[in-house]
Amino acid sequence: MLLTDPIPLHEVRRVLVIKLRHHGDVLLTAPVLRALKARAPHCEIDTLVYQETAPMLQGHPAIAQLHGIDRNWKKLGPLGQAAAELGLLRRLRARKYDLVLHLTDHPRGAWIARLTGARWAVGPARPARGRMWRKAFSHLQGEPMNARRHTVERNLDVLRRIGLYPELHERVLSIHPGANADMRADALLRDGGVEAGRFIAVHPVSRWMFKSWPAEHVAELCGRLQRAGWKLVFTCGPDADEKAFVARILEALPEPALNLGGQLNLRELAAVIGRARLFFGVDSAPMHIAAAQQVPTVALFGPSGELEWGPWGVPHRVVSSQIHPCRPCGIDGCGGGKISDCLVRLPVDQAWAAVQDLLNDTGGTPVVHLQRV
Repeated sequence: MLLTDPIPLHEVRRVLVIKLRHHGDVLLTAPVLRALKARAPHCEIDTLVYQETAPMLQGHPAIAQLHGIDRNWKKLGPLGQAAAELGLLRRLRARKYDLVLHLTDHPRGAWIARLTGARWAVGPARPARGRMWRKAFSHLQGEPMNARRHTVERNLDVLRRIGLYPELHERVLSIHPGANADMRADALLRDGGVEAGRFIAVHPVSRWMFKSWPAEHVAELCGRLQRAGWKLVFTCGPDADEKAFVARILEALPEPALNLGGQLNLRELAAVIGRARLFFGVDSAPMHIAAAQQVPTVALFGPSGELEWGPWGVPHRVVSSQIHPCRPCGIDGCGGGKISDCLVRLPVDQAWAAVQDLLNDTGGTPVVHLQRV
């Protein structure tokens, strides 16, 4: 049966795509932008995200304007925050959107859909939200009740709801670091004695520490990689706990490694990872950044689900427990105790086998290793 209420894209001149979530979530909206632009090249596509996540989409060729909400507006006091919110609304209304696509259940997206005056708006079906939520949208997008579905496909469902069915080649994840980030990445790698395409990028920690593998396990794996001839480049966020985590790993390695932890902004991080031969890390935004640049990826998963959040569209291996039927539980450590048993008990041999298998499958060996043969 055909869709009875498709949106006529030939009548749509301007679209607003809203994604108010974390960095990785925002990056995973890129296939929506690509698919929509491919099918409606005449449309101008704007996006609305939190300001700190904007680098995930900056430079995307499908985006006309990238709008941001600054979480620090709340520090301006009631009047200052109201002025900032009204300023944003005026800018959005001035764009005269024909279509709003709201990709989450954030309440802000519903009232923006109404107040922009868009002819059509699509949001997720949320019966518990009541009449006001339903009235905000001309179309409600259904979601699977019990099926585990990748977040990229769930995002693309907003297009399917309006009659646009993306082909496989249109479901592409991409990120665009930009010339300045590329130049800094090249300089940092050159100064560190590391050649592009001849190193493994290691991002061993998440901002949520309960999603991280123990530092001593990472150190043992990385020591094996160094003895096999691989150069390593470590990255992490600027948080003191993340930098301390990386420092513990570096102290245990048999050889020095280039540590760029806490030194890179998001676009520079993307530029560095994009030059790697392979990425190794946990479920995190940098894992998605690697996938967006077609860098083969080995990712460790514990309480989060690889079917929903695994590397998209890139050769990869997922390392996860096969003896914990409770995973993925989605909570912050077992019992909320900040330590995930399904992660800390993952053996180094399992991760090592995944790295070796992926390197062999993607045909790469480091120059130093070749010289030793």
